[in-house]
Amino acid sequence: MALRIASDDLTAEISADGAELQRLTDLAGRDYLWDGDPHWWAGRAPILFPIVGTLAGGHYRWKGQDYQMARHGFARRSMFELVEHGPDAVTLRLEADMATRTVWPFAFSLEMTYRLHAATLTMSALVANHGDEPMPASFGFHPALRWPLPGAPSKAGHSIRFDQEEPAAIRSLDGEGLIDAVPRETPVEGDRLALDDRLFAQDALIFDRLKSRSLVYEGPGTARMIVDFPGMPHLGLWMKPGADFLCIEPWHGHSDPVNFDGTIDEKPGVALIAPRESRSFTMAITIG
Repeated sequence: MALRIASDDLTAEISADGAELQRLTDLAGRDYLWDGDPHWWAGRAPILFPIVGTLAGGHYRWKGQDYQMARHGFARRSMFELVEHGPDAVTLRLEADMATRTVWPFAFSLEMTYRLHAATLTMSALVANHGDEPMPASFGFHPALRWPLPGAPSKAGHSIRFDQEEPAAIRSLDGEGLIDAVPRETPVEGDRLALDDRLFAQDALIFDRLKSRSLVYEGPGTARMIVDFPGMPHLGLWMKPGADFLCIEPWHGHSDPVNFDGTIDEKPGVALIAPRESRSFTMAITIG
């Protein structure tokens, strides 16, 4: 059963299964979130923890041991416990147990809070290290937004406008889901990316040298979506050509580079959380 929260402008529904956002609707009932059609992709807005992307060989090393872990980690397939549920906010928690320790040998908790205020949905993750040694971890958001946006006549004319110019080369994934060694010329012109299915013929666009921490996703004849992601240094954009969604994914971390052979704490983009400390990761979506 979905947990419902509301503001004067928006309604959201969140599932305890994966702590995943299921719907984001305005007062007219228009849903800005992808519906999870399995013909294309059954996800809606999975959360990525404790890794983002793919591990080289499907495993990582820590203290001389190898651990297997699937792409994007286990949180998106875990059942979260309800901590608090009010009219405009809900918090869910995942804690380490015997099952998680077989793939992630750390004492952790992950709390996901969804909060609505006026036309803004804020999604916050709090990752706590309850152990006695530093804990490496990555976190990512993965919401699939409608493309075309509600009210737009078609997918044509949609774009992303970054809050800064983004001239740096971007990254692509190889056939194994790893970061290709050869950078790719950015398709961003100044601060604007004109969206087209053909951009995603080789999977995701990965911005690993991103300047911006905010962007505007917009289309003709429709409300725009402002996406803020303070503290998230990386960004993925992804869709399946032919599908009607666009995933705008702020990350802290990404797939292993091709031929990466380090330990998990040496993985590019990983955050190291000190013993008995926590780290927060935030993304906000404003419709207006």
